[in-house]
Amino acid sequence: MARSGAGGRLEGREDRPGGPTQKERARRGAPPPGDTVRFDPIPESRQPAAIDPAYGSTLRRGPRHPPIAVACEAATGAGVRFGPDAVPPGACDLTNRGRDEPLGQRIVVTGRVLDEDGRPVRRSLIEIWQCNAAGRYTHANDQHRAPLDPNFSGEGRTLTDDDGRYRFITIRPGAYPWNNHANAWRPAHIHFSLFGNVHAQRLVTQMYFPDDPLIPYDAIINTIPDEAARRALVSRFSMEETIADEALGYVHDIVLRGRGATPFGL
Repeated sequence: MARSGAGGRLEGREDRPGGPTQKERARRGAPPPGDTVRFDPIPESRQPAAIDPAYGSTLRRGPRHPPIAVACEAATGAGVRFGPDAVPPGACDLTNRGRDEPLGQRIVVTGRVLDEDGRPVRRSLIEIWQCNAAGRYTHANDQHRAPLDPNFSGEGRTLTDDDGRYRFITIRPGAYPWNNHANAWRPAHIHFSLFGNVHAQRLVTQMYFPDDPLIPYDAIINTIPDEAARRALVSRFSMEETIADEALGYVHDIVLRGRGATPFGL
């Protein structure tokens, strides 16, 4: 449980179920269970700005009033739990939906979902959606001049395992133009939606690819002032995750809450 402390700091108690053991707390120099602990506020620069003139739609939909305080229990109470039937067989493979093979470079996207203490978040439902290799979504609102792929729908889901690990097989998405400003292009990216152990761990974010030349020009990722936080959205290439003669591998770990939290709301 946490409450406002003096001097704009936060106070809380490390007494939640599944929290660090007393031995782990002692090793980290933390106080024993039941003691009040104090935390410096997490820098706002690690999350996207609510209103950024460079990202035009935030001027229309960004909040103009201060956030509304809610009871701590509303944010830390138990979240939605998902069983195996929440994910149909094969839902993590986005390349097996059509009669033929989808077009584009096949890739593996894998990683771990962790909480603020580095523990695995088990049975987290992860949903992804993306455009096809030509940069077009299978959606009525996407009418830009690029071909649709009848063998690629661009959406999938999976549950993390006991180690917090997830794995998708998909197609590397293409870049596409958008109407934020003249000659605006979105880098290749995949949208992620995650459910954690508590309501406050609900996360919607995006994953980018290393060495993409469009990232420095992207108005969306650059709503995040902190460079390290922006880098946390960029996956890394992994030869170990590559499938020989079939797919390249990318690793993308996601942290729910805490100082190292993955930026959300993108």
